[in-house]
Amino acid sequence: MAGRQPPRYVPTLTEVVKTAPGSVAGGAASSLTEDQLIDRVMQRVDLTLERRLREAIAATVLEQTRALGPLLRGEIEAVVRQSVAQAFAEELEASKRARK
Repeated sequence: MAGRQPPRYVPTLTEVVKTAPGSVAGGAASSLTEDQLIDRVMQRVDLTLERRLREAIAATVLEQTRALGPLLRGEIEAVVRQSVAQAFAEELEASKRARK
């Protein structure tokens, strides 16, 4: 077993194995500086954060609008009723004056 030679294309421990650029071992991540890596990660975080914030804000606005609708409807109804009642009262008063 000790005298057995490996095939000639198998690297031995005394040989330096060089990897091609872009391969898994010598990938793009190892050629990036720390600042470049931080910039790339922050860009990805920004995109994800922006999308998630937009979704959260849209959901909150929709929820608040749904809750506000009935309240506004009640307020509008009260204002319209008061306006109509005031208009009737003024019209009745004007017709009473006209009869005199």
